[in-house]
Amino acid sequence: MHTYRSLYRLASTETEGVAAARASHAASPAELYWKIALPTSPMPGAIRDLINPARTCSRAPRSRSTSPAAAPAPWCSSVAAPTPSRSPPRSSRRSSTSSVPAGSRAAEDMRTTLAECEAALLGARDQAKHCVTSLEPMVEFAAASLGTRDIRAVSTEVIGTGAAETPRQEYTVEAVKPVVSVSGGNMVTCHGMPYAYAVFGCHTTTATAYAVTLAGADGTRAEALATCHGDAFPGVAEAYERVGVAAGSVPVCHIMPLGDMLWVRN
Repeated sequence: MHTYRSLYRLASTETEGVAAARASHAASPAELYWKIALPTSPMPGAIRDLINPARTCSRAPRSRSTSPAAAPAPWCSSVAAPTPSRSPPRSSRRSSTSSVPAGSRAAEDMRTTLAECEAALLGARDQAKHCVTSLEPMVEFAAASLGTRDIRAVSTEVIGTGAAETPRQEYTVEAVKPVVSVSGGNMVTCHGMPYAYAVFGCHTTTATAYAVTLAGADGTRAEALATCHGDAFPGVAEAYERVGVAAGSVPVCHIMPLGDMLWVRN
């Protein structure tokens, strides 16, 4: 039996001639992998943006202080040839950080990302967090964590504009509906981390997820993904302090920014 990785390579090889003949309409290697690994699951906007060849690899790294409306840098060669890497490769670290001014906030954020990803690699085998730098290891981690390959990814989507970012502004909540299959259940979330190219910190969590329709003051509309936690997951305790209630007394909900993803069972 072929593994998904070998199937991906087989599909890439067998379609090479067709792709050359129809270059303008050819599916990328990442799209081919997705169709083989997740044939019944639609690709969310967050992943489409990452593999979009029109986006450049020279974009400045996303900062931890960046607006949640800013999407991560794109996947470039890491998607063209997926590998099971779970942290930024050592060989790329010097080249990735050399263009960032020493002592800058961006440089410090990138060092923090490296430290967090290395800590995850050195941790226990059964830990529920991994860093990924390409599509294949993200899918594999989500499938292993959820115990099935029948999974799908959802993300916050800007409606109609195709914009990779939205301005920071006030939004009006127009509608809220639960995301089917994850009401208080296990799921995997993948958050963009500051680096010269796309790095995601993926972890398992138990929460309730909602699709929230938002309308911005400037007319921007979005179908946002919101997760509500009742546990003491890192970051949630700080949220309880900000709203002035006892930790664990009520669920705390937050909107997932553009570029972040939620993986659930179908």
